[in-house]
Amino acid sequence: MIHETLRKYFGYETFRPLQEEIIQAILDGSDCLAIMPTGGGKSLCFQLPALVQKGTAIVISPLISLMKDQVDALRANGIGAAYLNSTISASESVQIFRDVISAKIKLLYVSPEKLLSQDFYRQIKTIDISLFAVDEAHCISQWGHDFRPEYTQLNFLSREFKVPIIALTATADRITRNDIIRQLGLRKPQTFISSFDRENLSITVLPGREKYENIKRFVGKRKNQAGIIYCLSRKQTEQLANNLNSEGLDAVSYHAGMKGSERQAAQDDFINDRVQIVCATVAFGMGIDKPNVRWVIHYNLPKNLESYYQEIGRAGRDGLPADTLLFYSYRDVLTLKRFIEESNQKDLLTRKLERMQQFADARTCRRRVLLNYFNEGYDKDCGNCDVCQNPPEVFDGTVIAQKALSAIARVKEQISSGLLIDILRGSARKELVDNGWSEIKTYGAGRDISYRDWQEYLLQMLNIGLFEVAYNDGNKLKLTSLSRDVLFDGKKINLVSPEEAENRWKQQQEKKQPQSKVEELDNALFEHLRSVRKNLATERNVPPYIIFSDATLKQMATTKPTTEFAMRQISGVGEFKYEQFGIIFIRAIMDFNQFGNTNDKKAANRYQTTYNFLKKGYTPEEIAERLNLNIVTVCSHLAYLYQSDYDISLQEFLEKEELQKIEEALRTPGLKHELKPIYEHLNGKIPYHKIRLGLSIAKKEQY
Repeated sequence: MIHETLRKYFGYETFRPLQEEIIQAILDGSDCLAIMPTGGGKSLCFQLPALVQKGTAIVISPLISLMKDQVDALRANGIGAAYLNSTISASESVQIFRDVISAKIKLLYVSPEKLLSQDFYRQIKTIDISLFAVDEAHCISQWGHDFRPEYTQLNFLSREFKVPIIALTATADRITRNDIIRQLGLRKPQTFISSFDRENLSITVLPGREKYENIKRFVGKRKNQAGIIYCLSRKQTEQLANNLNSEGLDAVSYHAGMKGSERQAAQDDFINDRVQIVCATVAFGMGIDKPNVRWVIHYNLPKNLESYYQEIGRAGRDGLPADTLLFYSYRDVLTLKRFIEESNQKDLLTRKLERMQQFADARTCRRRVLLNYFNEGYDKDCGNCDVCQNPPEVFDGTVIAQKALSAIARVKEQISSGLLIDILRGSARKELVDNGWSEIKTYGAGRDISYRDWQEYLLQMLNIGLFEVAYNDGNKLKLTSLSRDVLFDGKKINLVSPEEAENRWKQQQEKKQPQSKVEELDNALFEHLRSVRKNLATERNVPPYIIFSDATLKQMATTKPTTEFAMRQISGVGEFKYEQFGIIFIRAIMDFNQFGNTNDKKAANRYQTTYNFLKKGYTPEEIAERLNLNIVTVCSHLAYLYQSDYDISLQEFLEKEELQKIEEALRTPGLKHELKPIYEHLNGKIPYHKIRLGLSIAKKEQY
């Protein structure tokens, strides 16, 4: 039953890992906690059980935009769904409940605030509920990274309703998982933890230098691909978006300081493929269900690995390859440490930031570090991160470390990193002279190293543990026991040249991957299908991915289905979507096959010219005369235009009896559906050009 439903409504033949087990647990009446990565298929775990059970599933979701996206996607699959939140009027709400009572609505999405209202509570007590799904369940825990106080009041669900409850989230450590179970009051829940490995995501970390130039280089290699750039400050998002726009790239900013209408407009433009890039603070993304984000850049270091993992998880949700890039600098660490000092969870947040730093400074496979953080053993190199693809080359940096540590010691640990670099580079700053620091032995000892490189080396030394930063005392640098081993006991220190790491990445970006003729053709067809999809989405006022995902279009471009059977084999083409869009995409593929793959612009122009004359009232014969073409050629143009859904009619150019005879001939066993065999079968009584028109009419009616 569940496999049939999967195929019918969602167009998939198989489940993703753990989906089937979770669905079966719900159908067996169990409460569940599902931890699945972004893009891992969480939504299907409650959507499919809702379809096969009696009643309506209530889905608690924290964001209005996320509700709308999911409801639009469900409706596009022929599934009855609706949402109730502050954007819905009283009269609309009444109609939605009527639809729920009449079993037209299988999934009803609500905000936690709506769920907690007395009126809504009284209403849902009167309806048949199949299950409750609490999406983004980490919001219930103060240990989670997006705490929502309203979520903590949802424990009445387990007391008041005897139906399964499933809590779902993409990232939750053991503390958060236990808190979710406790606060929701889940009854003997089955816990499912999917692999956190998103193999399709490449992972790269770069020194935080030449950020803008490197971003331009990165985005320039990914034209027409949607991406998100996460920044730490609102000002950065605006400056970066303005700079990218000045380069001719479509970018918008998004942050909490903007008006609600401005944020919504930016998000809508991105979701609907009108804008390629969003430069955003972390306020952006939680409500984004866009599966074809092809890359994510972190302009600054995230505060913890949970946030980083969730944010990069917004790329490649369709399963196709996607790229992630993180810039990492000493200044970011200082900024985040300052935020932590103002927090009431100082110890916990400090430990999480340190793990984030360890990931960014890793010399081994980054995926190993990331997955091990989430308690998932990973005992191989992934081959899809910068460390695996371009292993960092270390050098003996003991002398560099000794110079820096000696300077810290000689100024009695009373300076920040900026002053330390000035001392090492021999700056003539008045503050250095007044304090006598220009007289110490290590003054100017590192003038052969650039200021930026010193910043990178100090960052590596900080992560190694050669010194600590007194964040509550002007960011002064303090020596550690390890630093004394380096200064006095001959301990060796290895460092990585930041310039060398960046140069290797630049060279990799400049490499052109040669494509075969087949790949070029498939990519051209994919872009053609994207154009068709965008037009359909605009007509229906929905995001393009609601029509079909990029993954589905890629499969179409590769297999080129031109029959109903072949199109129905494409992953993501369910029954309802085939009825709505299948023929349109079959014709688009036929259109491309007819002249798109020859790249013959003259042919395309001839079709357009024929069409223009026809719309002006010319007959096929008159068009042939004006263009000095054979009448059969003109009718071939018309047949192509007709099958490609141009707004023309061919019936007026055929007698009713002529069309009937052509259709009868097509039903003759063994007769080839080609001009000459049909012409001879009809004893030459109907001319070739009319047979060509009749074939086109019959073919379209067949679909």
